[in-house]
Amino acid sequence: MQIFEDISPKIQEAVYNQVLILGLDIMWNFGQEKNEESLRGARVLVTGASTGIGEHMAYHYARFGAQIVITARREKMLQQVVEKCLSLGAQKALYVAADMASESDPDNVVEFALEKLGGLDYLVLNHIGPSPFTMWKGDIEHVRWLMKVNFFSYVQMAWKALDALEQSKGSLVIVSSLLGKMPSPFVAPYTSTKFALNGFFGALYHELSMKKSNVSISVCTLGLIDTDSAMEKVRGITSVPAYPATDAALNIIITGATRQQELFYPWFTHIVTLSKDWFPSFTNYFIQNSYSYIP
Repeated sequence: MQIFEDISPKIQEAVYNQVLILGLDIMWNFGQEKNEESLRGARVLVTGASTGIGEHMAYHYARFGAQIVITARREKMLQQVVEKCLSLGAQKALYVAADMASESDPDNVVEFALEKLGGLDYLVLNHIGPSPFTMWKGDIEHVRWLMKVNFFSYVQMAWKALDALEQSKGSLVIVSSLLGKMPSPFVAPYTSTKFALNGFFGALYHELSMKKSNVSISVCTLGLIDTDSAMEKVRGITSVPAYPATDAALNIIITGATRQQELFYPWFTHIVTLSKDWFPSFTNYFIQNSYSYIP
């Protein structure tokens, strides 16, 4: 329609994104009472919850009346998040500071949550380690370290929590990235960890389904989100729009609560993942020309 064609691309993107959110809202609201009830009193462990998407997830779970354990490296920030969660209505809110590059901390965090909450209904794995936004210069040790934080700790925590999630008919929620579906320049180590996540938990999804397991797995593919850590790297150097962390967090929670296998947020990330196979040359051109500099 001519009227729609006259609307600017940014407005079109906003409209499309609101349509996606509306669709999820309809899905959520269709069984809202049941869905909200499933979160009221739910025992939830959220990693990477001192800032960004994880922090917003903690606040949303608190508003639903969940029992929450959060973890990250910075204890002071965790304390502040816990205080706000309690003020928002969390039935219980606790924290444990941890280093996910440690061999023992991933297990210790799960054990802490199981002890304090008496079980687990949702394990939401969201943490990431810092990685430079630059062309790769051969730093093997950084790749190895980032794999420990962004991938191996996810696998370790999932295994540690699996029996408890089986007993509670719980959900394993994995926060991944569009960069785990298609590679992009300047983030080779990070992209590698997200591809590993998608591969491992995609395979585990099939294995649990074949065993008729009670545990659901939801893998959440996110585009650029307006967290401080993301925006400080790409602000002014990419044309890709950033979307609100609080909306991303709520969509992740809805995806886990409704036991969906996948989430793509914002809406166009799904189209982009398909385009790399349908139109590879165009996709490569788009990726390489989305940045205004070469570091």
